[in-house]
Formats: sequence, structure tokens, C-alpha cells
Amino acid sequence: MNVRVLGCSGSISKGCQTTAFLIDDNTLIDAGTGVGNLTLEAMHKIDRVFLTHAHLDHIAALPLMIDAVAANRQAPIQIYALAETIAALQKYIFNNVIWPDFSRIPSVVQPFLTFHTICVGQQICIGNLRIEVLPAVHSVPAVGYAVSRHDGPCWIFTGDTERNPAFWERLNQLDVGMLIIETAFSNSQAALAQRSQHLSPQVLAQELEGIAPGKQFPIYITHTKPAETDMIMAEIAQFDQTCTFTRHLAHDIRWLSAGQELVV
Repeated sequence: MNVRVLGCSGSISKGCQTTAFLIDDNTLIDAGTGVGNLTLEAMHKIDRVFLTHAHLDHIAALPLMIDAVAANRQAPIQIYALAETIAALQKYIFNNVIWPDFSRIPSVVQPFLTFHTICVGQQICIGNLRIEVLPAVHSVPAVGYAVSRHDGPCWIFTGDTERNPAFWERLNQLDVGMLIIETAFSNSQAALAQRSQHLSPQVLAQELEGIAPGKQFPIYITHTKPAETDMIMAEIAQFDQTCTFTRHLAHDIRWLSAGQELVV
């Protein structure tokens, strides 16, 4: 399974695009500004989009991408999301004010997009992929995802989340190939991170203690704010000096960057 990192920043600046991951050419996980790194030909191949939540940095490119390719497709683009996320998209984006309602254009019978409601714990098999909806704890209803070929290891994405015991309980039951986990703010902004339901390095360290003994896999850091990326990664590198662990573990922690292609 191939995962192309289109965008993985917590905001935008030159060289920084927001969250979007392309799985095997036809499945998009989130639709942040990173989608703009795709050619029209590549966008045309996307059949489905799984959204973690409704925040702009995760859906900003969705209406524009559909506008760019839908008229030349034979089938609608399928949007999978929580009921609350779909309701937000319908009310605030595809509302014929901010953007046309592509779920009814060009007709109700043959729309440019279709919405599909998901819930935590659900497993969806599409083609050769199995996609499981994982719990997240965020300022709006949100989820993460575990994506795998049917019998292969999982690519796991936390989505935007703060402390999340249920996530680690489920992760420890899965065959994990790699973990993509957000850390949006530095320790100096820990109060802001908690208030906005994001991780800071000190809380990330505590959360990684949820990994069961004996489980090892690469951990990629995503969603860092551009102005704080260097500080966040330096603080993560200092886990052993700054945190007291209940169970001391060495982790294989890496920085995620746009343009990377990951093979699971």
C-alpha cells in the first residue's frame, strides 16, 4: 500500500500545505490544501475522500477539487465522514452561498458528490482496502483512521486529537505498520494545545506510553505549526530529559514532510 503525503502542516506558508494523504491513487484521507499539489490527472483518479473532521485545514481543497474534475467523471466522488462533519459541510460549504451544492448538481440522481455517514469502530472494505474508523478527542467531532490491505499491516492516522485512551486501546489490537500522530504546538503553548484539543510534545510523550510493550513501529509527527516546527521536533527529541516515564521506551520518531511516499 502506497501513501503519498500531499500536505501535513498545521497551517500554511511557502512549502507548507495542510493535511491530505493519498492512498494508492484513488483514496484521499482529508482534503487540506495539500491536494493542490496534485495534477488534474491525479485528482481525476480520486474516487473517495475520508474526512477526519470539518475544520478548514482538513477540508479546504475539497470543494475546489470536486469543481476541477467532477464534470469529467462517470461517477460521483464519495465523501465519508461523521454525521456532524457532513452536516457542517452541507450547512457551511456546499450551501449554494459559499459553494454550489454538488450533492444535487447537475442533478439529484447524478450528483458530483455523495455523502456517506461513518461512525467510530466501523470497518469499511473498498476494493483491496480495509478502512477502520478510530476514535479522536478534538474540539469538534473527529476521528482517525487505520488503513490496510486486507491482510497487511495498518497505516494509522490519529487525526486531530488530544489525550485519547480509547485510541491506544484499539491500536494495541492492530498490526501497526506505522503511526502518523499530530503534535500541533510546542510545550510553551501547552495550554493553548489543551484548550484547542491538540497535542504538545510533553503530552505526546505521555500518550506514547499507551503503546503496549513489545510493539514497535515508525512514528511520524504531523500537523506542526510552521513557526514552531523546529522547536516541536527539538522538544520531542528531548523526551528522555524532559519527561518522567512510567515505562521507559525508545521510540522511532520521525518528522513527516510533504512529498514523502510511504510504503506500508
